[in-house]
Order: sequence, then C-alpha cells, then structure tokens
Amino acid sequence: MLFLTQLLSLTDGRDIGVCYGLNGNNLPSPGDVINLFKTSGINNIRLYQPYPEVLEAARGSGISLSMSTTNEDIQSLATDQSAADAWVNTNIVPYKEDVQFRFIIIGNEAIPGQSSSYIPGAMNNIMNSLASFGLGTTKVTTVVPMNALSTSYPPSDGAFGSDITSIMTSIMAILVRQDSPLLINVYPYFAYASDPTHISLNYALFTSTAPVVVDQGLEYYNLFDGMVDAFNAALDKIGFGQITLIVAETGWPTAGNEPYTSVANAQTYNKNLLNHVTQKGTPKRPEYIMPTFFFEMFNENLKQPTVEQNFGFFFPNMNPVYPFW
Repeated sequence: MLFLTQLLSLTDGRDIGVCYGLNGNNLPSPGDVINLFKTSGINNIRLYQPYPEVLEAARGSGISLSMSTTNEDIQSLATDQSAADAWVNTNIVPYKEDVQFRFIIIGNEAIPGQSSSYIPGAMNNIMNSLASFGLGTTKVTTVVPMNALSTSYPPSDGAFGSDITSIMTSIMAILVRQDSPLLINVYPYFAYASDPTHISLNYALFTSTAPVVVDQGLEYYNLFDGMVDAFNAALDKIGFGQITLIVAETGWPTAGNEPYTSVANAQTYNKNLLNHVTQKGTPKRPEYIMPTFFFEMFNENLKQPTVEQNFGFFFPNMNPVYPFW
C-alpha cells in the first residue's frame, strides 16, 4: 500500500497520462474505463481516433483528451479545408462544452511514410477549423517514432532522416507559431530486446548506478534519456531547439518475448520512468519536466501477437496486471 501511495503522490498534479486503445473484443465499456481512469488518479488520456462512445463517456469527467486523426484521414484533411471543417464539426464541436481537448494529433507515427508530406497541410487546416469554431486555444501537433531519426547514438548525433528533414522543418515552424510541443514515441524496450548484447537491462530499466554513456560531457544513466536527447539534438540541427517534447507513448510489455518481457521488468521500467519524468529532465534539458503518456491502459487481444497485446496496466476485466496506479 505504501508503494501505491507513493505513486499516487507522484502523479498528483503532475503531467502524466495513459494511452487508451480499443483494439480488443473484450474491453470494458467506455463509461467504466473513464471511471477507472478517475479512480486510478490518471487525468490525461491519449486516444488514437475519435470514438463517439468514449467522447460521450468523457463528458464532465475533468479528464483531458489528446486525440488523433487516423493516418488514413491525413491526405484529405490536408487537401480539403471542408474535410477538416467536417472533422472538427463532427468530433470536437459537439463535445466542446464538457470535454477538455488538449491536443489534436495529426496521425500516429505517419512520419516517415506516404502521408508525411501531407501532415503540415493537415495541421494548418485543422488549426483553421478549430479557430473558426472558437477553439483556437486547442493545440495541434503530430507524433513521430524513433525511426524518424537516421542517427540516434550517441545522443548528440541525433538527426532526422534526410528524406523527412524538410517536412520536419515545416512542421516545427507550425509548432513554434502556436507554441505547441512535438510528440514522440520512445521505447527502450524495443532497442534493448533487439540488441541485448550491446544494451544492458540495467540501462534500459533505469537501474544503472553509474553512467553508461558519456556524450560531450553529459552523463547518461538510462536509455530513455539518450533516446529523448537524440530528438533534442535533431531539433537543434534543423534550427528548432526551442521546441519542447512530450512523450506520447512509452512502456514495457509483460509477456510475449521472454526473457526480455516480464511483469517484473514492466513494473520496474514504468515505476522508475514515473519517478524519473516527474522529478527531472534529461541531461540535455535538465530543467524541463516532460509530460509523458504511458502505453497503455489495457491488454488488447486484437493487436498483433504477442508482445503488442501485453503492454497494458489492466486486463480487460479491469483487474491490474501488476500493482501500479
């Protein structure tokens, strides 16, 4: 109970959220899920597309939503202002009085990819739509994965791929204009599991007691910080070092790829991550306490087997996979 109390005291008033996906055929009702978020003390939800039943359940909850468009919608949103107007009018306007929309996120990990070049246009059109409906304070951004970087080690060498540098520069100019952050998905688990010979479990789980990497005088005790600072370095290189980052996904699976996946590793990673991001920044941005979304609320049985099905804090019956919230 002391462990749980300590975690609750850390999340109280801190900028922490959890991703809520619906890729399962046995998940609880959105109303029950919203209540579970509230009783767990989680005040921020990341939603991957507009689900009307979730938006209805979120009315009056006091929970803030960061909601994505689908990747399939990006091109039409970019090329047709009326499509952006319709998207906002359908998915935001009916709920605007009693649902707190924090970010509208254009797609999920659509960079790099076929939709990349349309993201700046989609961002601009959605911003125009929000303003026309009196919602101009709702910020618009996008989210990129680690493979948006052509180089990520050492962190100071972080750089966006040459194929997306101009797109990222256009996006950053839009973010600066509205003082919005860039969202990134950061998974030390995948880096560690793909190369356990060269990446230690301690470095991945925040349990190293000495610096593992020293880069231009900065000491890295954990892989998470190294991955985030590779993005900071990449932003510096395109002239947008002032852009802040928010972690839109991070987590550790409990099963599916033993011995790297386990309940113990997942609990250790997420506990140490929570302690870390609520108390300190990265070596490159030590004063910036970075908002973070954990991945994810439930184990989802319709996702790709088997690791992807086992990132949840809760089983579909709403019992915890391990004690945390």
